Amino acid sequence: MLAPPAHALGAPAAGMTQRGKGFPFPCGHGQGSVTPTNWGLPGLAELWADWGDYAYLAAALWAFFEGETFVLAAAAIGATMGLVDPWLLMGSVWIGSYLGDQTWFYLGRRYGPAILRRFPKSQPKVERANQLLERYGTLFILSFRFLYGVRNVASVVCGLAGYPKLRFAVLNFIAAGVWAGSFVAAGWFLGSWLGVERLFWTICGIAATALAFFIARHFWIRGRAARGASA
Repeated sequence: MLAPPAHALGAPAAGMTQRGKGFPFPCGHGQGSVTPTNWGLPGLAELWADWGDYAYLAAALWAFFEGETFVLAAAAIGATMGLVDPWLLMGSVWIGSYLGDQTWFYLGRRYGPAILRRFPKSQPKVERANQLLERYGTLFILSFRFLYGVRNVASVVCGLAGYPKLRFAVLNFIAAGVWAGSFVAAGWFLGSWLGVERLFWTICGIAATALAFFIARHFWIRGRAARGASA
């Protein structure tokens, strides 16, 4: 059984209760114990304590489908509770992210036109990603994981454009390592600085702000297009 180090959590205080594998979860203002269903990060911590090394396989699978939020949370748990090995976490999400983009690359090479016909609304993102690939080439492949708005189609676009397979595989491997190391380090630092509770709400706040921005941007673009059509 894994237990968090005493320096990370200290002794259980008022408003805290024991749950799961013997480590306390803080309860907000005496409202009772926090469970995995009503607080994401403690639920993830309990999962790690229950699953042990198998949790790293879950991290790899999550990274296969682009999961930096999961990586940030897991690294924060490692920093504050001592349940997660940062090197194993980085290695698992590195491989998961690499395999995910390799898969999309080969799907793009083999089924690219069919994918575009199946998802016509993705055409603007595809065109933007293709422009960036033509203009920046290697730099685009090394950085597209950090480019919100095009990263989900970037590997497909590289495959569709006929980018050399071996070159993409090498660059993608390097890029996946940079992405994995960056988010594990960021999560570890933020977890040590903010603590699990504040980090959880910080992530929620950032996600809500980003969602509001993209919704507002969507309606602004639609409104501008409508005004242009009526002019």
